[in-house]
Amino acid sequence: MNGILRAVGARPEDQRKLLLMAPVFFICGIAEMLNYNSFMTLFNQRFGSEFLPYVYAAEAFILPLEAWLLSWLASRLPKPKLMRVMYAMMVGIVGVNAAILITLEGLGMDARWFYPVLFIASSFVVRQQTLLLWSLAIDLCSTQQAKRLMPVFVGSATLGGATAGLLAQLISLAFGPVVIYTVGGLLLLLVWRRYRKVISDFLVPISLRMEAASVEEETIGAGAVFKHALRSPFLLMVILLMTMMPALYFLMEYEFLSIARMSYVNEQAFSQFFGMITMILFVLAFLLQLVSGRLMEKLGASQMLTIIAGVYVLSFAGAVIFGGGAAAMPVISLGYMLLYLLLYYSAEPSYQLFFKTLPLAQRDSYRFAAQGIAASAGILLGAGMQFLHAGLGLSWQLLSVIGLAGSALLLVLAWYGRRLYMRELVRSVSSMSAADIADSFDEISMNPAAMEEARRLLDHPSDTAREIGIQLIGRLHDPKDLPLLLGLLEDGNDRIRIAAIRAMSLAGADLPAMAQIAKLLEDPDDALRTEGVRAIARMKQLKEQAFFFLRQKLLDRHPSVVAEAVKAMYSLGKEQSYEACREVIDRILEEGGEASVYMCGAIADLELTAFIPAIIKLTEDPHPAARVSAIRALGKLRSEDLIPLLLPKLSRMDEEMLSASTQAFVDIGQPSVKPLLASLPDAPAKHWSSAVMALSELLGEEDMRGGLTQEALGRLSELGKAADYGAALRVCGMEKLASLADMRWHEVRLLVFKGIWAMLAKLTDERAVEVIRTGVTHAEEEYRSNALEVLSEGFGDRRISQAMIISLELETMSRPKMERDEAMTLLEAALHGSDDWWREMANEALAERKGDMAVTNEGQIMNRLNKVVFLKQVPYFSDLSLEELGLIAGVAEEETISDEDILLKRGEPQSAMYVIVEGNIELTSVSAAGWEGTIGVLGPGDVCGVTSALDGSPSTVTAQSLLGDARVLKLSGDDVSRLVRLYPEIGIGLLRASFARIRLLEEMMMRIDS
Repeated sequence: MNGILRAVGARPEDQRKLLLMAPVFFICGIAEMLNYNSFMTLFNQRFGSEFLPYVYAAEAFILPLEAWLLSWLASRLPKPKLMRVMYAMMVGIVGVNAAILITLEGLGMDARWFYPVLFIASSFVVRQQTLLLWSLAIDLCSTQQAKRLMPVFVGSATLGGATAGLLAQLISLAFGPVVIYTVGGLLLLLVWRRYRKVISDFLVPISLRMEAASVEEETIGAGAVFKHALRSPFLLMVILLMTMMPALYFLMEYEFLSIARMSYVNEQAFSQFFGMITMILFVLAFLLQLVSGRLMEKLGASQMLTIIAGVYVLSFAGAVIFGGGAAAMPVISLGYMLLYLLLYYSAEPSYQLFFKTLPLAQRDSYRFAAQGIAASAGILLGAGMQFLHAGLGLSWQLLSVIGLAGSALLLVLAWYGRRLYMRELVRSVSSMSAADIADSFDEISMNPAAMEEARRLLDHPSDTAREIGIQLIGRLHDPKDLPLLLGLLEDGNDRIRIAAIRAMSLAGADLPAMAQIAKLLEDPDDALRTEGVRAIARMKQLKEQAFFFLRQKLLDRHPSVVAEAVKAMYSLGKEQSYEACREVIDRILEEGGEASVYMCGAIADLELTAFIPAIIKLTEDPHPAARVSAIRALGKLRSEDLIPLLLPKLSRMDEEMLSASTQAFVDIGQPSVKPLLASLPDAPAKHWSSAVMALSELLGEEDMRGGLTQEALGRLSELGKAADYGAALRVCGMEKLASLADMRWHEVRLLVFKGIWAMLAKLTDERAVEVIRTGVTHAEEEYRSNALEVLSEGFGDRRISQAMIISLELETMSRPKMERDEAMTLLEAALHGSDDWWREMANEALAERKGDMAVTNEGQIMNRLNKVVFLKQVPYFSDLSLEELGLIAGVAEEETISDEDILLKRGEPQSAMYVIVEGNIELTSVSAAGWEGTIGVLGPGDVCGVTSALDGSPSTVTAQSLLGDARVLKLSGDDVSRLVRLYPEIGIGLLRASFARIRLLEEMMMRIDS
């Protein structure tokens, strides 16, 4: 299966979505074209192709009503329900039509009035079926996934069309178009169940987010667009192109259907011929899809439309020349197929690029309004040209001449439109986003005027405009632009200088250019020096000179530059480069600390496995960032020795290190699977969550639905039992511990769910899981209940989703009152559980019962649980989770301050903050008037030294013990800063309490001055 996925450009995570949706597109593609083949055959043979102009004119007036109806439905129904209702409506329309046709056939009745109704109703089904499926695909796929899967869906639908053509021919051998129409309806019914499953599995979860984030958008009406078009030749040209191309196609279709009717008077013969044309058409469409991307890339949107207009001219010229002879049928059939292919598979995507030149905020409104105008006008114009023959009796020859004249006008419009488009493109270059530049780059690069405009942007006063110009030049990779970019190295804006270096094409650069770039190697800015090193490394044609400059950077003052220099030296491929680098690498790894962070990344990028033993030592480095980078590097180097080192530490890791460890298991690959699976039973929640997340990436769906699912169900069952620990502690009269137990239960549930969500993301769809994950705990009742409803439907795995719902309902579920003996039994069971927090709490409660308490009395050392209980009462930390409190308790050192000893000294920097446990701390300072006095006395639960500890500034107060010894918890500033970075709630708590402290100190200072 993985081989097939790779062959179509998909990934393993796309498998389920692909297997569900590709058959829907294939079968619906068959149904659509069987529907189209049969109703066109029935209309032409039983009602007459000469009435096509009237039906198309009616459609032109019905289209706005159709749009209003769909808009009305969309405003009143959620997206999933709208999709289901629309599909049911289409099945119903086809079913009713098929029933009427079968009845008429069975009774031998000829109700000619019904066939225009059949035409209009079936056209609605074909039109909406196409929109419905592509809208569903776009909604379900993220941008990157859409790039991988949309070609597969397009291919499936196209092959479905070709299959429909073959089926129509086969069915026509024994039956007529009524049976073909009925088979199309049955196929729509056949795929209905799978279509609903796609919606329930993927769209329903995503729609929760759509509804929660929906906002009213300002739209621009068709009238405003039309008025603007009258003032804008470019927009007018776009609308004319979008109108004339389908209008001329309808004329060619009319000629094709009319001549086919004259050639095949029998319904079965006509249907068989039309089936053959459909099959050939979609085989050609499939082949066109294989090359259309490359054609668009090579020619650009405007050039593509000019070529398409040229094909229109040739097709109608063929109809004029051969229309009256024996070759009329094949020539007009070929013209019909070519115009169909080019209109729907090449022209439509090309139109969209024209709208890239419009302001982003108005782009979609202009696009939809222009498409609405063009759709109605195109049908009316096409119907009008058809009427020249059907109503006024114009000859086929003259009708083809009119088509040729229209095609010639279309060619002139396309050619002139290309010039207008380029002019608009040049004007919009300075205001385009990076994404638009990327989409339009091929057009810009092929137009000298646009590229000259981009080069002129380098002198623009706006830095943003200059950056856009640099990006455009950089994508062109033209060595001739090197002097322009070198001139920007003297710019005063570092961002411009960095962008210029990155944009340079240095493959053919000479020594003076290298010397100019080498000046950056001594720039004060670290990022510029790093970019300079990368640029020198790209100049492979000057290896000796590059070696000279790069070797000096091995001794740079910043470790990031040194690491980049090592990578650059290795890229030179010289033995002396390797030797110089090895010395630097050994030295930095031996020193450890912050410098090793960048070097570990460089070693991983270069895959230097010889340094694995030295990096393993860094996993015990005192510097946290060094440990994290070492783990990441060892994972990328696939070092199996890392696995036994990490597993025992997972439960005690902070968020950053845990994330790095989880990714390391994934990077190491299959060797991680067995140890991770073996570690799951009785693993602490954090360990279990990390292991399951890694296994979700490493295991196949079958393995996940087996053993891993059972493990998840077992963990959820344990979680249900643990929900009563808080109640048991309350029965024992330990309210503070009970609150911590409840807090811990929520944290453990969050960790367990985190692992399970990772499993479900691999079993279903990552975006859908993220929406449900957010929804089940959302503050808005409707959003939350909708998410729970999706989960209750058996999302991903029915057993797991049901167990998750039970766990979510536990906190609101009323339970019978617990007896003391039952509580003690439950706490004794907690002693043997997997969570160390619950074990400590249970041990504390049971020790109190036995009179052998380990709680802190005066003078005793506080254990971790005591510290957490105490810190929870401190305003600075009261809003933190138990996990976060535990991390603070882990870095907090208990100290005793003797009477009158100084804790902080005014004017001196401090590296730690202090939380007072017992005793009093006096704060003194000097006022603006020079008076020294006491500004406050702090007691248990108060904090001092926060500002100095976090920013390294001198203390503004002197703090000393007052009236006896004091006990404090000392927190290193570096440790607190790291925890704040990893856990923002800690920083918010510190900030909130600091504001309160500032207000208090201001009041105290006012008292001193007075």
